[in-house]
Amino acid sequence: MIEDTETIEEFLEKNSADVEQAVREAAAKEITPRFRRLAAHEVDEKAGPHDLVTDADRLAEKYLTGALSALLPGSVVVGEEAVHANPATYEAIQGEAPVWIVDPVDGTRQFVHGEPGFSTLVALAHHGVLLASWTYAPALGLLATAVKGQGAHLNGERLHAGPPAPGRDLEVATSHPDYTTDDQKRSLLGLWTEGVAPRACGSAGLEYLAIARGELDATAFSWEAAWDHAAGLLLVEEAGGTHLTVTGEPFRVTGGNALPFTAARDAATARRIVGLLSGTA
Repeated sequence: MIEDTETIEEFLEKNSADVEQAVREAAAKEITPRFRRLAAHEVDEKAGPHDLVTDADRLAEKYLTGALSALLPGSVVVGEEAVHANPATYEAIQGEAPVWIVDPVDGTRQFVHGEPGFSTLVALAHHGVLLASWTYAPALGLLATAVKGQGAHLNGERLHAGPPAPGRDLEVATSHPDYTTDDQKRSLLGLWTEGVAPRACGSAGLEYLAIARGELDATAFSWEAAWDHAAGLLLVEEAGGTHLTVTGEPFRVTGGNALPFTAARDAATARRIVGLLSGTA
């Protein structure tokens, strides 16, 4: 719990382990017991057949909302399912209070299909600055954390993205065609060129982790929803990577970004991807 005279940085120094515990408990109580055991009545569509929500999403977000708010009084929680129910709650990202940005099950489609590539994403931000993040993939046994200025870690080991190996195609995870407009599809077509190997993305959180681990070279995403990106962007930054929109500016978690945007293992790769997306390469 934060004290009246305590900064958020001091809070994180003392309480990061408590946040990690809350993330693990949310998964243990509400997500993993339903993995490969979902009943039909526990799965619903939101915007369509490719936009799914489950009881695990709703209940894990409820658990995290209570736990995180208790850890940091005065903070607010912006979760994917709460925003779906009341879009106005998204505006808290631009407010004065510290904000927890939560995606209870990132990769719901994979979760519903019984595939292990899903994760729980939590980030803490204040005034649009990402301060800490947690990426937990319980079915894969992976927990990645990042604290601004203190590096990124996976299961306790420091992460270093490093530059791509020279002489091979850049592997780039892109927005799934089901979630792109015609203009965005045209922009993403710029990646279909010599020296680049694009593919549709899975769980965004796990794609960001792959960049931080040096296993994926870049992403090219065409949507802004903060819960998909906040945790991973800080993870990539703290592992030595970077992110840029098509106008050459860093992605802002508060919104209003030019799209698509990229996160990449290093600045040179980010600039190359942005050039291809904007048609200036």
